[in-house]
Amino acid sequence: FGEIDPLLDMETVNSELILADIQSVDRRIERVRSAAKADPKAYAPQLAFLQALREHLNAGQRADRFPCGEQESLWLQELFLLSAKPQLWVANVGEDALPDGGPLAERVRQRAAQENIPVVVICAELEAELAQMEPAEAEEFRQALGLERSGLHQLALAGYRLLNLITFFTATGTEEVRAWPLRAGSTVWDAAGKIHTDMQRGFIRADVIPWDRLVEAGSWQEARAAGWVRMEGRDYIVQDGDVIHIRFAV
Repeated sequence: FGEIDPLLDMETVNSELILADIQSVDRRIERVRSAAKADPKAYAPQLAFLQALREHLNAGQRADRFPCGEQESLWLQELFLLSAKPQLWVANVGEDALPDGGPLAERVRQRAAQENIPVVVICAELEAELAQMEPAEAEEFRQALGLERSGLHQLALAGYRLLNLITFFTATGTEEVRAWPLRAGSTVWDAAGKIHTDMQRGFIRADVIPWDRLVEAGSWQEARAAGWVRMEGRDYIVQDGDVIHIRFAV
């Protein structure tokens, strides 16, 4: 069947995405042309943008490489093009190529570095096997292979970084802990809205502690006694790993 070529595979995927985007742009061009019959001058800038974007895509260039001003960026977002979305490349390798992935994964990394695209190396077959093991046994197996953490964990972290997300936690007593994704730079008031709109609407304040401090203390009560729990207002910027208790009234 020939030699495996991951770069050719990636180019094939990119080409398929670009072809789908060309169809989307063509449909938008037709709608804008139809609307422009009533007011050609008003729609001329958007039509020129769409035609230039189509030429860009037709040349085999992804939409996220198209130069945009402020207005053009808004028009581009409205199109929801596949090739405008952030990219993360995953190199699925054999167990014998771990942890670095071997020469094929290195080729992927070198190509991705040219476009500043993150790469994660995993062995999907191994991850499936580890998922069937007890946690302690799986961790011992990973260490024997020289793996610091699971491939799925690496993939999740890379995805979070790519999407500019952090994680905050809510904890009810000692029995329930929940993790919530949140855009980096968001306030605790934004975080309250992720949990429930009533919490955001009736927000009073938030009790906040880093997760490792809460684990060290053993409980909210002990953390308060140690002075590690902070009271924050609605403008507090949530930090990655914060454990948050929202106080609200509705």
